[in-house]
Amino acid sequence: MDRLSIEGSWLFTPRVHTDPRGAFLEAFRAAGLPHRLDVAQVNCSVSRAGVLRGVHFADVPPGQAKYVTCASGAVLDVVVDLRAGSPGFGRWESAVLDDRTRRAVLIAEGLGHAFMALSEQATVVYLCSQPYNPGGEHGVHPLDPALGIAWPAGLEPVLSDKDAAAPSLAEALAAGLLPDYDKCREFYATLH
Repeated sequence: MDRLSIEGSWLFTPRVHTDPRGAFLEAFRAAGLPHRLDVAQVNCSVSRAGVLRGVHFADVPPGQAKYVTCASGAVLDVVVDLRAGSPGFGRWESAVLDDRTRRAVLIAEGLGHAFMALSEQATVVYLCSQPYNPGGEHGVHPLDPALGIAWPAGLEPVLSDKDAAAPSLAEALAAGLLPDYDKCREFYATLH
């Protein structure tokens, strides 16, 4: 796995074996991860072009680590450092996940996650370390100018009502919604 510039995030590019029958790859191996991921839930979303999901995050502890891949189509996947007090606070990084390269992103607890569907239809599968907990899950508005995420030009963002009503990064920080960087690091130390 290749470490991304945001602490707690990695990009996995699998070796894809092809022959006349098609392709085979090892999409996930827990033993090879740099951050422990005990899978508690698997989510699958199907989105049309322009659908923008996120920026989502969960309270830490327990947080929700994610291993995200695009099974069909293509998405721009984005990791955002939402950990208050982090040296990288407010920074983001993106990677295209698609059904050709079969890349995946591993995201530690406390980081924000979002993606936009680039293809006519995109199916994203994500392995989650914790089940969905509505009381401990939050969002930051994905179009917040303070984040400045470079979403693809030429696609009109389609947001859920919940994501469209999400607070800005500054509002979430002022409300005490964001994970604390030091608490996240203490939590990560318990995962080894």
